Amino acid sequence: MHKAGFVNIIGNPNVGKSTLMNAFVGEKLSIITSKAQTTRHRILGIVNGDDFQVLLSDTPGIIKPAYELQASMMDFVKSAFEDADILIYMVEIGEKSLKDEHFFKKITNAKIPILLLLNKIDKSDQSQLEEQVQFWAAQVPNAEIFPISALENFNIREVFDRIIALLPESPPFYPKDQLTDKPERFFINETVREKILMHYKKEIPYSVEVETEEFFEDEDIIRIRTVIMVERDSQKGIIIGHKGSALKRVGMESRKDLEKFFGKQIHLELYVKVNKNWRSNERQLRRFGYHNK
Repeated sequence: MHKAGFVNIIGNPNVGKSTLMNAFVGEKLSIITSKAQTTRHRILGIVNGDDFQVLLSDTPGIIKPAYELQASMMDFVKSAFEDADILIYMVEIGEKSLKDEHFFKKITNAKIPILLLLNKIDKSDQSQLEEQVQFWAAQVPNAEIFPISALENFNIREVFDRIIALLPESPPFYPKDQLTDKPERFFINETVREKILMHYKKEIPYSVEVETEEFFEDEDIIRIRTVIMVERDSQKGIIIGHKGSALKRVGMESRKDLEKFFGKQIHLELYVKVNKNWRSNERQLRRFGYHNK
């Protein structure tokens, strides 16, 4: 008997969804930083066993959209409800609600299995943990609750075993050696964007889009040309930094991660271009893959 199904992970921004996803898959598929709104796309990670295939979907954190890009990001979250066989609702210690009441009602009325993961319990004590478990049991009575620490890998194996138990009978959806549904260029873009999130402040990381224009793979080296797009000329100067120092740091750190990811030497060229108001331009958002309608 073979089992397979879609397990979709939702929650507020910065709750640790990407850390959980990577703990399940065993590879760095989703960006992990301390900034909110890090995940912009819906990323699929695939975990295969002899008799199962788990299709894990990490979606953007739930927010109330302030501009067109954020509205498009929430479309990815809506789609996560439509094809899920199991839904993971992730919260952290001290959290009391989801940022969108509509999504919360969808969770409490769901007919599929709901696993509520109470994350970051390493930052709590026993009495706070017990109080939180009781609170969420009352809020989402249709959910099974698992206290976890995605960062410390606590209780992750138990959650994954429960997922496998709940999977429907099905043949695999993807080849058994496939790790994700995303192409190589996607992970290059995400790696560069992660470094920008780590090293730049205020509005800069959220005004940036990354696009890989060239990807040439030889036997022992991969040559990559990637463009960092910003909304204003002033942002271009900040990204590049004094005598190019800031951009050089992003390039060096990205190259190290990409060499680990691909297992090959990487030659990475980074350029910065101004693409005015791309976050509010529907045509540009479609070009970057944000409109899934």
